[in-house]
Amino acid sequence: MFERVRGDAAAPEEVVVAFDADRPAVEAARRDPSRFEPLYRKYVAQIYSFALSETRDHHAAEDLTEQVFLRALQALPRFDDRGEGDASTFRTWLFRIARNAIANERRRQRRHPQMPLELAAAVRATDDPAAATVARDEAQRAWDAIDKLPDERRRALLLRFVEEMSAREIGEVLGRSEGAVRVLIHRSLRAVAAELAEHGQQR
Repeated sequence: MFERVRGDAAAPEEVVVAFDADRPAVEAARRDPSRFEPLYRKYVAQIYSFALSETRDHHAAEDLTEQVFLRALQALPRFDDRGEGDASTFRTWLFRIARNAIANERRRQRRHPQMPLELAAAVRATDDPAAATVARDEAQRAWDAIDKLPDERRRALLLRFVEEMSAREIGEVLGRSEGAVRVLIHRSLRAVAAELAEHGQQR
């Protein structure tokens, strides 16, 4: 959704900005922080999912989710969803906070993430144990290949295919243009495919 905003007298042209359906809830929370809860309830699962995909650790994901919403609540008076510059929807602004929190955590504690049981269990159940084992192995190899990507490429894939964000939204989170995000995703997918193909040749 988009809306047109007229410029000032010196620049009367119209500017197209993203319409933020969360604007009423944001304004209510600005007036009264106790009314932040609807925003929290709406996005807590998405932020937790993003953090879990990045860390593969339940406790770390829970801690990061708490940090993200605390920081968002504290910074809410400075959030801008209109005009140019840093303007964005509340959702993409929240994911930018999450991106920064996760980056800080990864710098603080560099370790290879482990695939959580839930991700292994997410493979569709089958009556064929051998097929289930193969599927789990393939999922593990895919996650291993994604983990080897540079941070920005990995996040672009997670935001696109786990959080189902558009290229425009991902660009707002990562601070890149929509076109750059499309290139980033394309190259990331090619890198993952090449890694999986190489692994297959070594078997």
